[in-house]
Amino acid sequence: MMPLQPILNDSSTIEEPEPFPEGLKSNVPLREFDSVYDVVVGLRKDMPMREKMEILLKFYQQEIVAAIEQADSSGKTFITDEWSRGEGLGGGITRVFQDGRVFEKGGVNFSAIYGSLPPAAVQRMKANHKDIHIPDNCKLPFYACGLSLVIHPRHYLAPSVHMNYRYFETRNEDGTPQAWWFGGGQDLSPMYYNEADAVHFHKLLKDVCDHHDPTYYQRFKKWADDYFLIKFRGEARGIGGIFFDDMNEKEAEEHFLFVADALSRFLPSYLPAVRRAYEPSNEPRPTPEEGRHWQSLRRGRYVEFNLAVDRGTSFGLQTPGSRVESILMTLPKNASWEYNYHPTPGSLEAKTVEVLKNPKDYV
Repeated sequence: MMPLQPILNDSSTIEEPEPFPEGLKSNVPLREFDSVYDVVVGLRKDMPMREKMEILLKFYQQEIVAAIEQADSSGKTFITDEWSRGEGLGGGITRVFQDGRVFEKGGVNFSAIYGSLPPAAVQRMKANHKDIHIPDNCKLPFYACGLSLVIHPRHYLAPSVHMNYRYFETRNEDGTPQAWWFGGGQDLSPMYYNEADAVHFHKLLKDVCDHHDPTYYQRFKKWADDYFLIKFRGEARGIGGIFFDDMNEKEAEEHFLFVADALSRFLPSYLPAVRRAYEPSNEPRPTPEEGRHWQSLRRGRYVEFNLAVDRGTSFGLQTPGSRVESILMTLPKNASWEYNYHPTPGSLEAKTVEVLKNPKDYV
């Protein structure tokens, strides 16, 4: 296929906007920081951390699912798939959306599982967690819960988004916690780079980080820039966000409040970028044919990262008895590859690649 031609700033490239989806017109309000106990029904400070995290993550799964359904403006709803790993081993709730008006595919998955780590996994964990005690049988009981989300919009000007927040603890033989840590983050993957979307997304994340620790944002942004790099391509999957793992440097309650506030910023950080794709603009834009072609190629990059780079996907696919459909729900419905494809210098596509190859500060 011939390379895309440069997009010039003249009226011939200004497309009539698609009809505005009614569900995208409402704004998502920002919640007060540290208000989680006032917002989430049934949540109490005196609960064990694993109970608090389950309640928190289920609350935001429901809230995000409802918001995506409303924004889609089609009347479509998420498929719900509740699953169990067996007696005493936990399970989860997989929520999947496909073929909507605004969103082509997405998933919002909750899981809470119990099990025993094999000796090799325990030894790897001890490298970062010196307080882990290995029992005589060399099998370490653990608990893990998480909320994982990926959304792929239909419009080529609307970015894909990923979010994941999780809690992990090893357990003593009597079921009490031994070592524990939090992890997670969220990142944005635009098909076409939009400065306003990038600044808004990063600003809300920085506000959360700064409220809890002024060192968090720069540390976690750098971690995201490094983690979401497709090394064999020399470019990032998107424009990053924040990413962290093995977080246990403070009291567990402090980390819990940070995760809760970060979750509260997901919808207000993301939906305005989807809305902007449908708003009229005097900025140069690709034609629908060009946009869909480039979107398909960028989705190919998304697939490359998830299958060839992402440690979570690799771990999940190699785990016996794993739910492959839930793991691979992160992949877009459509993606493509073209041999040795390079966008035309000076085009909107080339400008996007330049940003992906050179991470920058947005706030």
